Amino acid sequence: MSCCGLLTAQKEPVPLKSVEVELEVRDHVATVVSTLTYENKEDKPIEAVFVFPLPGDAAVCHFSATIGQTQIVAEVKEKQEAREDYDDALSSGQQAFLLEESEQSPDIFSLSVGSLPPGESASIRLEYVTELAVQADDGLRFCLPAVLNPRYQPQGSDGASVQVTSVPASLVPYSLSFSARVSSPRPVSKVESNCSLDPLQYLNTEQTQATVKLASGHKFDRDIEVLIYYKDAHQPTAVVEAGQASAKPGSLMGDPVVMLSLYPEFPEAVMSSVASCGEFVLLLDRSGSMDCGTGDSDEPETRISSARDTLLLLLKSLPMGCYFNIYSFGSNYEHIFPKSVEYNEKTMEEALKKVEKMDANLGGTEILEPLKHIYSQPCIPSQPRQLFVFTDGEVGNTKEVISLVKKNSGSHRCFSFGIGEGASSALINGLAKEGGGHAQFITGTDRMQPKVMQSLRFALQPAVEDVSVTWDLPEGVSATVLSPPITTLFQGQRSLVYAQLTGQSSEAAEGGVTVKYSLAGHPSQSQLHFSLRPTEDTGLTVHRLAARLLIRSLEMEESDDEGEQDRGVKQKVVELSVQSGVSSAFTAFIAVKKGDGGAIQGPLMRRDVPTPSYGLVAQCCYMSADTQAFSCSLDSLDEDYQLDYGSPPSDEAEVLYSYEGGLVKGQMAYSNEDFSPEVALPEQPRRDPLLQLVSLQKASGCWMLDPALAAALGKTSEEVENTKPSAVNQEVWATILALIWLHGFKKDAQEEWELLAMKAVSWLRAQNATCVAECVEAGNAVLGCEVQRDALGL
Repeated sequence: MSCCGLLTAQKEPVPLKSVEVELEVRDHVATVVSTLTYENKEDKPIEAVFVFPLPGDAAVCHFSATIGQTQIVAEVKEKQEAREDYDDALSSGQQAFLLEESEQSPDIFSLSVGSLPPGESASIRLEYVTELAVQADDGLRFCLPAVLNPRYQPQGSDGASVQVTSVPASLVPYSLSFSARVSSPRPVSKVESNCSLDPLQYLNTEQTQATVKLASGHKFDRDIEVLIYYKDAHQPTAVVEAGQASAKPGSLMGDPVVMLSLYPEFPEAVMSSVASCGEFVLLLDRSGSMDCGTGDSDEPETRISSARDTLLLLLKSLPMGCYFNIYSFGSNYEHIFPKSVEYNEKTMEEALKKVEKMDANLGGTEILEPLKHIYSQPCIPSQPRQLFVFTDGEVGNTKEVISLVKKNSGSHRCFSFGIGEGASSALINGLAKEGGGHAQFITGTDRMQPKVMQSLRFALQPAVEDVSVTWDLPEGVSATVLSPPITTLFQGQRSLVYAQLTGQSSEAAEGGVTVKYSLAGHPSQSQLHFSLRPTEDTGLTVHRLAARLLIRSLEMEESDDEGEQDRGVKQKVVELSVQSGVSSAFTAFIAVKKGDGGAIQGPLMRRDVPTPSYGLVAQCCYMSADTQAFSCSLDSLDEDYQLDYGSPPSDEAEVLYSYEGGLVKGQMAYSNEDFSPEVALPEQPRRDPLLQLVSLQKASGCWMLDPALAAALGKTSEEVENTKPSAVNQEVWATILALIWLHGFKKDAQEEWELLAMKAVSWLRAQNATCVAECVEAGNAVLGCEVQRDALGL
């Protein structure tokens, strides 16, 4: 058969021609409309199957298909029933469309376009709503996942893995256009992205409305991340949304729903104090995919090397007197100490020596077993457990992992870090949400260190306790809270509360809510008053987000011993999903075009639409931990090299890698246990001067006066030793020099070294050192800086 037009890696025509995405952001809620255009250029009818990622917390609420002049709007049905309807339609020659969520991970969807006759086009419209997460710098983050990396299926796991057809980003055979419209009660100060955007266009003089578009020529080599900044971002807000006129009063969709955004502000005096206790458990992904580059920067840095640097900063910033341990995992897991140890110079140095040797050489991504082991360890009295998880998030058993974290949420806080393009948002956000912590994503040219250090600051903040929410509503109106109880609050972070309002009151009525909590023993509260009159033009966005929240909570409810969802819970999810029109793990969207003419003739050809994948090895097929057969294709200069091994190759095979735009010859080493490619990459550049200086700091916070310190400061030993004021000891002088260098030369990276500098200042204060002013003056002279003594915190 001769093919024309776009082809997959298997040389089959690709029926998907274009994806158009329109984003509408209102304050901190996004509505996303994607239009996918399919065209069958073959001479026989086809079925096109497209597996693609969506944000893990998205509420998919509309799915329709337009064929010619006919639009068919899909309805939500129980998943098995929807699949049967789809199969029945195809077998009787009708056209049908099916959209379903993966049962293993809520951020993967499969779209089947059935019976597209020769020469015909179909346009699919998919709509979802999602909340935007607040970043450390107060930006609101929207991410359109364009990259779907293969998910690792753990050993012995049942449940079919989602089959993904993926190709290198440069070979994606369809186009993408993306535009965004932003509106808010507060002015939009800027919109940034990791992709090229056309300039921001304001639509009014107050600058409260703006539009922006993705510049043409998007390469599909990364997720599209958009950061939106408002002036006065920390204003608490309330949106009351009227119920659906056609829905039954008293039901979720029939009653008004209120969404509250709360921004508690904590007293400065409390926030400047840093806890000196805690058990810090660091869990690092060392699977083969961590050997991929961190993004599109010129430095050939891998995810694992960036993680090693980050662990150095973390370990140097921990407070004396706390406890810590480091676990790493792949197909199996390792720990540095049998159980958490007290943090001191000896244990810190032992840990750092082992961290330096850590590579991405542990095979698959089995995160569940190390988590079970961590939770089986008894907690240490008066040392609150803080878990930091670093992973590129390519796991297949997302729901099982999150469920385990939720079960143990009473004994720890979990801070998660998604590394690289295509990290599962469902996994990273789910870990932090259920673990009462905070999630961060490190993509493109982002540096991992500042984001991780911000989470460490959150972990060292005094824990907020005894959080309660009380409502003040007019007589006859009551609120049923739909959100799980608030258990954690962080400075500068938003908490969302959804509630269903029942009853009637006069038009002008006002409601209020008070959040009370205790912070480091200080009782505090914040209040918000709001009008009960429904906001205009929100559609049913708030209701759908609330329904999504309830569906997720129900799905997470206890499974019984066999892992089978309780029938009653499943029934509730299906009812809520059908009633609200929001997708769930147990339902699917189905649309069937009832035939007005003859049935479509001929056997149906299945066509899998490829998604972009990211990484050194541009395409990997699904590889189960216990299978020996796999295939991969290597992306290089727009050519497709197919390697297909029925069994593991010889110990070493020389292969070509496309790396930072050029080809690298590397050795691919294999063993039966470990299928991660080890590639001989270009030599690493000399260590960053900041990390060089940080690596010399002692656990107590001080530095030693020695040749290594002089070299890190860019001076000779004589220059730093001969300028020391005579009355001061060597460690005090060395520590003051290090602090001056940090403030003088690395001010732009202050969030990375701030905590370890605070530790150094505490150490200096404890020495009761005299002539500090003289040391600062002499230090400025030798280093060529002009740092003021009070800027150092002395």
